[in-house]
Amino acid sequence: MPIFDKILIANRGEIACRVIKSARAMGIKTVAVYSDADALALHVREADEAVHIGGAPAAESYLVIDKILDAIKQTGAQAVHPGYGFLSENKAFAEALEKVGIAFIGPPAGAIEAMGDKITSKKLAAEAGVSTVPGHMGLIEDADEAIKIANQIGYPVMIKASAGGGGKGMRIAWTDDEAREGFQSSKNEAAASFGDDRIFIEKFVTQPRHIEIQILGDKHGNVIYLGERECSIQRRNQKVIEEAPSPFLDAKTRKAMGEQSVALAKAVDYCSAGTVEFIVDGDKNFYFLEMNTRLQVEHPVTELITGIDLVEEMIKVAAGEKLTIKQKDVKLTGWAMESRVYAEDPYRGFLPSTGRLTRYRPPVEQQVDGITVRNDTGVYEGGEISLFYDPMIAKLVTHGPDRLAAIDAMADALDNFRIDGIRHNIDFCGALMQHQRFRDGALTTAFIDEEYPDGFDGAPLDSARIEELAVIGFTMSQMTQMRATESSQVLDGHQYTPDVEQAVQIGDLVFIASKSAQGVVLNGVDIEVESDWLPGDLFFFGAVNGKAISLSVDRHAEGFTLIGRGAAVKVYVRRMAAQELMAYMPEKADGASEKELLCPMPGVVVSVAIEEGQTVKAGEPLAVVEAMKMENILRAEKDLTVKKVLCAAGDKLAVDDVMVEFE
Repeated sequence: MPIFDKILIANRGEIACRVIKSARAMGIKTVAVYSDADALALHVREADEAVHIGGAPAAESYLVIDKILDAIKQTGAQAVHPGYGFLSENKAFAEALEKVGIAFIGPPAGAIEAMGDKITSKKLAAEAGVSTVPGHMGLIEDADEAIKIANQIGYPVMIKASAGGGGKGMRIAWTDDEAREGFQSSKNEAAASFGDDRIFIEKFVTQPRHIEIQILGDKHGNVIYLGERECSIQRRNQKVIEEAPSPFLDAKTRKAMGEQSVALAKAVDYCSAGTVEFIVDGDKNFYFLEMNTRLQVEHPVTELITGIDLVEEMIKVAAGEKLTIKQKDVKLTGWAMESRVYAEDPYRGFLPSTGRLTRYRPPVEQQVDGITVRNDTGVYEGGEISLFYDPMIAKLVTHGPDRLAAIDAMADALDNFRIDGIRHNIDFCGALMQHQRFRDGALTTAFIDEEYPDGFDGAPLDSARIEELAVIGFTMSQMTQMRATESSQVLDGHQYTPDVEQAVQIGDLVFIASKSAQGVVLNGVDIEVESDWLPGDLFFFGAVNGKAISLSVDRHAEGFTLIGRGAAVKVYVRRMAAQELMAYMPEKADGASEKELLCPMPGVVVSVAIEEGQTVKAGEPLAVVEAMKMENILRAEKDLTVKKVLCAAGDKLAVDDVMVEFE
């Protein structure tokens, strides 16, 4: 069977752009499909052709098989790549394509049915002698049954959507109340995201690592494994940082997991790319979790350590070609790190953020001095982040000769990533790269909960970093004043000079700064500063005492916000007289009212759990708001009495819309 002339990509965003990239390199034309919300999306621009398939909700567009089939018919595409999510693990979609003679760039329908369903796959794995996590593999009808089963298994338990993935339809429950609440939320999310609300429950293994094996098979019975990926850094069961290889596995365990994954794949006649996921305990015992019968979000880290283009291999396999790679040919070289850049605000409990990207300046993709920087994205400056789809903006990936080199390269790349217009998690990813426990590789899936129990407030700053930022802030202020004085001299002919000495404040610390021949005198210490920064530049690139520093720069009324290494730091630069007067300036009170529940994100009200006149206790649920395919439970922060309910299920709300008034 020859390689295809034209393929349709039944997906959107960065994965659609990723498939287009490999197809173009192979000389294959591509067709994009798009919803109302994606009419101006990057994948539509990048493809050779594009077909509109319906309304913004995925249930009206990307999940409608008939609309995808119509697009195929219109364009004459010979094959379909499903990406991940949406219809990628839908047996009916694969069968529908087979019926009309269109190649599915993925596994056969039988393998999807056997392994794509988590309940069935666990039964098959158990029958094959694969160690699995204890749990209830039957379907669960209601919350009461869920509580009964959870007690039989023993808390904590994981409530999971049978057709789930990407953290959708998953909840951890430690009590009966959490099981009841989690069951309903998982069921709702599963129905909205996958059109399948079946739920099962399994034991939640504490202190686990999430490690997965990438496999690749052809239609001639050949299957190989391409090493592992460590995906333990997760928040709400959604991966944030992935790396390959794992800092935990040894060669013996890697081989055992790989061979077991291959055996499982062969048992269901699997072909194409796929991933077998395991939970691994501290003694390197591993337990089968599930098999994802599709390309994974984190596939780039595997590509960078193996040199294998997984999308290209998937296309070749779908065209009937044999794998040219043998197991003995697979070599793992260096280390790769991936940060998922999400449209969410880590400073406000990771709430989703939507809106227009007024600036989108990713780091330069390059290979220099043994370091690779890659950025897989589906957005562009001026584009919009919609509330209808996954909040991922980009996947930033680095590769270096070893783990610390890949981590340091990632930290540098994050410092050079600028996004304005929406909130994002770049600071959080940057903070993780600095975290000593992360750098040591002491990871579990509870890492974020354990290390940030009170939420995220930026990476901690040591005294040396604070002094560096003070020096840079003062230097930038001097440059800004100089530029202003030059303009003033042109206008009125008078000679102006910047203030010789200024106060620089960061938090509660105040420094006295002045210029010197080398750079800056800070509290009497001469510090060398090098930079070609000019007022208006979005980034500061330079060095302090020979140490290279790069920062993203924002102006504010009294100085600059300097962003880098996981923290956004406000630097105030004032005249000495103005600094002395700060002692007399009152603190501005927070304008937020304790008598109102404000919507913390743009979204749709799923349900309201209270009524007027009701008394609620601290921690009780008030309402559920869905945004970006995730349900968010809003709870009472203290004991209150409801005065007025101003929203109802189905209402679309903006940030800070008043939902409830309290007495």
